[in-house]
This record gives sequence, structure tokens and C-alpha cells, in this order.
Amino acid sequence: MQTNRLGQTDLHVSEIGLGCMNLGTDEQNAQAIIKEATQNGINYLDTADLYGFGENEKLVGKAIKGNRDNLIIATKGGNHFEPGQDNWYWDPSKAYLKEAVKNSLLRLGLNDVDLYQLHGGTIEDPIDEVVEAFEELQQEGLIRHIGLSSIRPNVIKAFINRTNITSVMMQYSMIDRRPEETMLDYLNDHQVSVVVRGALGKGMLTDQGLKQWEAKGQNGFLDYSAEELKHLVEQVQLTANKHEVSPQALAMSYALEHPAVSSLILGASRPEQVRKNLEAYHNRPTESYIFNNLLPSLKTQIYE
Repeated sequence: MQTNRLGQTDLHVSEIGLGCMNLGTDEQNAQAIIKEATQNGINYLDTADLYGFGENEKLVGKAIKGNRDNLIIATKGGNHFEPGQDNWYWDPSKAYLKEAVKNSLLRLGLNDVDLYQLHGGTIEDPIDEVVEAFEELQQEGLIRHIGLSSIRPNVIKAFINRTNITSVMMQYSMIDRRPEETMLDYLNDHQVSVVVRGALGKGMLTDQGLKQWEAKGQNGFLDYSAEELKHLVEQVQLTANKHEVSPQALAMSYALEHPAVSSLILGASRPEQVRKNLEAYHNRPTESYIFNNLLPSLKTQIYE
């Protein structure tokens, strides 16, 4: 699998990363999913302390034991929760972030993480305090690099102006093209990588697209009405069929087209979902064909 440099770091992440949020609670199944991913070229695992209120990090930690040196581990923090409680609140304070990182490391069984991301945020947050916390954690050797998980341009730019962030995780797909309008070129110019979530559009950009539209698209999405969204899903299916690729392959190619994008984080709740995603990735259209024919044609069909 191709790898891409993450920001200006020495990390090279696989173009497909494993999003760990949907691993579930069964340890054997979680380990099987991670094994399927890591044995087939995926070196980038993304979790967060909020997933399962810490339980997800524990599952990841157990699954990667003995294989740490071959992997790039990312987690997130900023959502304050207490053990045994099911509620949480946003807390980007320096004191909490420094505590949260140490708790994440304990759950993961690691001495450090490669990428620590602020899990959200607004422009009203004490950004200088967050930056101070992250930079101190770097100096202490607990985190290697700093990232954000955010779609808010004002928040992203505020961090870029204050510190050397490595990456921004954001939702981006053929269905959600907001980053094209606001952030992709800007981040590329600043040598900050984009880590994409939602590249398969809540499953609507897969071979189960219409079923997923029926389940999740009846109220529309963003500026799309339900019917507009259905039309887009149908056009993706038709275009994929015409060019003898899967809708997943087409969606992956689209999301990977921009040079700012380093990796697509795809979730899985079963090992076979990892296999299916990898099959789509390895059978996506060639780069020259994507750029010169398929994607311009698709954009015209859907958006103009």
C-alpha cells in the first residue's frame, strides 16, 4: 500500500487507516479486525479516549502489543468523562488535556503516541492554553506530534497561526465537499496533512448506497434534499458500474485526489469489512484515468 508523509514529520501513513471507533466490545473480534488491517499494509490506527469511555483504547492497546514499532498510533482528547459514568463535557483546559493524555497512554499501554489530536473545539476555547499543554507534552516525550479533529476553518487557522500542527482530521467525500471550498488548498500550502473521515459518505458511497440512503438519507444531508442526495448516490453507482469499479473504489479515489490528503480513516466492525475496503482500494481506477476522465465526468454529472 502507498504511504504518504504526514505533514512535515518523519511519519509515513498508509493511504487507508483503520478507524477504531466501531471495533465494538468483543476483544477477540477487535483483535481480528486490527490483525486483518495491520497484516495487509495498514499502519495507521486512529482511536479516541471518548470511544467507549476509554474501553476502545484498551482494546487497541491489547491488539497492538508486540507490534508497536511498525504502527502509527493516533488518539484524541478534550472530552471530559469520569470512569463508570456515561456522560461527558467539553474540557480543553491545560490541566485536563495533560491528565487525559496520561490516561490514554495507560489504557493503550504505550509510552507515547505518534499523534495526539484535539477532539473538536471552537474559537472560544482557550487556544493558547491548549497549545501550551500540547507543546509541554511534546517536550515531556508523551506525544510526538499535534493534530486537530475539526471542520471549523477559524479554529484550524487559529492553531496553524500559533503552533506547528501536523494534521487535521475532517469529514470529506463526494457528498461532503466543504473542505474543497475552504481548507484543502490552504492546508496544503501550509504543509499540514488532511486525514479524512467519512470518505464513504455514511455508506452511501458503497455498493449498498441506496439501502444506506433509505436508512440515513431520508431527511437529506447538508444542503442536499432527500431526492438530490438519492440522485447523487445513483450517479455514483452508475459511474462505478460503467467503469467496472466499485462505488467504494470511486469514493476512495475522489477523496485521495487532493495532494493535501494523506490518509482515509475507514472504520470496520468485522474483519471482512477491512478486506472489502482494501479490495476497493487496490482496484480503484488508475491515477491518470481518474484525473483526466472519470472524476471530471462525474463532477459534471452530479454537480453541474
